[in-house]
Amino acid sequence: MYKRILIATDGSELANKGLQQGLALAAALGSKVDILTVSEPWAMGMYDAMGWSVGYQATPEYKKEREEAAQAVLKPALEQAQAAGVSAETVHVLDRYAADGIIDTATERGNDLIVMTSHGRRGVSRVLLGSQTAEVLTRSTAPVLVIR
Repeated sequence: MYKRILIATDGSELANKGLQQGLALAAALGSKVDILTVSEPWAMGMYDAMGWSVGYQATPEYKKEREEAAQAVLKPALEQAQAAGVSAETVHVLDRYAADGIIDTATERGNDLIVMTSHGRRGVSRVLLGSQTAEVLTRSTAPVLVIR
């Protein structure tokens, strides 16, 4: 049914539930999986107030820190996929909002299902769904499985 599933995660406890559900589905269907985390754009105003320079996001340190944070999410997720017997690849999208990164990655990789949770670290900005989840549901051409 689904040959290539995109599972979006931010490393939160709720996202881990979505990862587990997505991996169980992939294992049952024999699907390949792309495990994705998205690093959102630099929030300059907050960091400038802390005394960090405006150009920090262009430095190698910035990219290194963002990549290390992403790998802290992706490495355990990949280990869970391997333990479940699921063929998986990890993807880190830098400096994009979650919905944009999810939709673009699903299109680029030919994912025929997106698995994500109802909200992530940004909190719930809508009554039932997080704003990024709602945006993926609205814009995605692939089916979206939302885990609460």
